[in-house]
Amino acid sequence: MEAYHRPALLEESIEGLNVKHGGIYVDATYGGGGHANAILERLREGKLFVFDQDTNALKNSKPDKKLHTIHANFRYMKRELNAKGITQVDGIIADLGVSSHQIDTPERGFSTRFNASLDMRMDTSEAHTAADIINSYTVSKLTLIFSEYGEIANAHRLAHVITKARGEKPIHTTAELIAAIKECTPVQHPNKYLAKVFQALRLELNEEMGALKELLRQSAELLNAGGRLAVISYHSLEDRLVKNYMRAGNFEGIPQKNMYGHDIRPFNPVTRKPIIPKEKEVELNNRARSAKLRIAEKTA
Repeated sequence: MEAYHRPALLEESIEGLNVKHGGIYVDATYGGGGHANAILERLREGKLFVFDQDTNALKNSKPDKKLHTIHANFRYMKRELNAKGITQVDGIIADLGVSSHQIDTPERGFSTRFNASLDMRMDTSEAHTAADIINSYTVSKLTLIFSEYGEIANAHRLAHVITKARGEKPIHTTAELIAAIKECTPVQHPNKYLAKVFQALRLELNEEMGALKELLRQSAELLNAGGRLAVISYHSLEDRLVKNYMRAGNFEGIPQKNMYGHDIRPFNPVTRKPIIPKEKEVELNNRARSAKLRIAEKTA
């Protein structure tokens, strides 16, 4: 399992989930099964439903009568669970982002380290790839995604450079994209810049921010009172959404009050600040360095 993906903040997230022996739980991002296996060890007669849109990830699952695999994006969590007769659960965990296996598989196109097709699909059954975005989006649309999802300062110039390059020859591979945008890639910290470009494309292609909003809304509807939600994020865009929703019940982070002046929110944050990996974990798993875990409990 660890060869596929080493889960971040494993002990902290499972402890925060407060697993009951006979409870019903959801792992919204199965990946290599690290978090799921830890939950299964704590269950006796309960159930664990695991979601993943990547069929390669679900192939890692081992037979267990308590484990139920679902090939779907977690944005369809409520629909898929309802179809199985599940309307309430005791805990939900989501480890967002790209798995180590996806990053380290060259043909998936997630990494700047390999020359491969500009793919970046989380669900390989989907038709569109990152190359379609690069070769078809307008300058204004490219500018928007690079600015919002990559937080890139020269997003407008980057968009112009891409459209100019693709006008001469379509861009189909990671190496072709990197070469095409070389003139606007800073000399200092070029890898950091390229990582932001790839992140923006991945988030747009897989509609990750919209899916995360759906996950948070549906978690509020599915969790029993006292149930726990644990979310591990890897960049500020995700973490901001999670923080705001856990604290205020909306994505803007604006507190809402009822006529008696009491806060209206579906969750109470368990920890005021996000939990980050210890130094030892980062030494063993460098990809965990940017991980942030937030835990919240469903209100009555």
